Amino acid sequence: MIGDRDVTVFYDERVLLHRPEAQEPFLPGRMNSRVQHILQGLGMEAKWSYPEHPGRVTAINELLHAEPVPGVRFEGGRPATMEQLQRVHTTSYLESLQHLKGKQAWLDVDTTAVSAGSLEAAEVAAGSVVAAVDAVFDKRTGSAFVVSRPPGHHANAVRARGFCLVNNIAVGAAHAQAHWDAERILIVDWDAHHGNGTQDIFAADPSVLFFDTHRAAPFYPGTGQMDNVGEGLGEGTTVNVPLPGEAGDRAIVRAFEDILVPAADWFKPDLVMVSAGMDAHINEMCLTMTFDGFSKLTGIVQALADTYCDGRLVMALEGGYNPDTLARCTRTTLEVMAGGAPSPLNEPGVDEVAKIAEFHRSAFADME
Repeated sequence: MIGDRDVTVFYDERVLLHRPEAQEPFLPGRMNSRVQHILQGLGMEAKWSYPEHPGRVTAINELLHAEPVPGVRFEGGRPATMEQLQRVHTTSYLESLQHLKGKQAWLDVDTTAVSAGSLEAAEVAAGSVVAAVDAVFDKRTGSAFVVSRPPGHHANAVRARGFCLVNNIAVGAAHAQAHWDAERILIVDWDAHHGNGTQDIFAADPSVLFFDTHRAAPFYPGTGQMDNVGEGLGEGTTVNVPLPGEAGDRAIVRAFEDILVPAADWFKPDLVMVSAGMDAHINEMCLTMTFDGFSKLTGIVQALADTYCDGRLVMALEGGYNPDTLARCTRTTLEVMAGGAPSPLNEPGVDEVAKIAEFHRSAFADME
């Protein structure tokens, strides 16, 4: 029943400070010239706006307060320390970000950018995942969901990509290893885009099992092929499930049940973490999942956490760019984390057809 479990949502308004604006000047240089050339070629230089905007998380916050989920409470975040960030990012990369504090600049030709407050927002986003990890190991909460931005799963040790500056889920996992002596961490990424940064960071680490369902290449970022299984000592602890764009609830749930569940049984994690991007929802036009599908996935990962690690489950927001859909997916996820039963999978429209058939059936009967 919803409310039987306690869940902490970590939300901090400092994550709203990240707001690159196309109408404001960017630092001059080669990267600025290249991005402007790309936007001009697309005919978008005058009307382009940064897709990863503050409205994404304010929509979630507003819905959760307008329609509270029993068992869910809120807590503020905190900035990650340099030591925590350095566990997954190089010092030189972090210093280069520090030099951009207070400035607006492009970081990658995929239009990843920073604004004056972006570094503070990124530090709070990563630090909030650290706080969530502490909360579940301290047993202050059963599970946690971090509503933050910028997202993180495309950022690797040395580079910002895909609207991601630092890899939030990786920073949290590394903290669990260093501070809580977690020996085995399962990271599940159900975002429609492959978590290439997370894969790169842990590719050779046998203590992290990385499982990722995503739309297959050439869809951005074009990585995550089935035979990418890890490297060196980590070979076999990366599991990629690339899918066609038409894939929806049944395909992705089957991937979780037939691939993730036995992998987790072999791995037996001390902590389950989820890169919870919601852009696999059909409204995002990347894959074709529904709210019921996200409910079902949440039930699976919660069951894994209950089975292997005393319920310790930490989710962190990644993608999802339709604010209303993103908010509703997040609330659906929280309902299951808070003890609700996962929704059964239904082919969209089937229930509606049954009701309409009943309506018309009575009309036909009246004509007899």
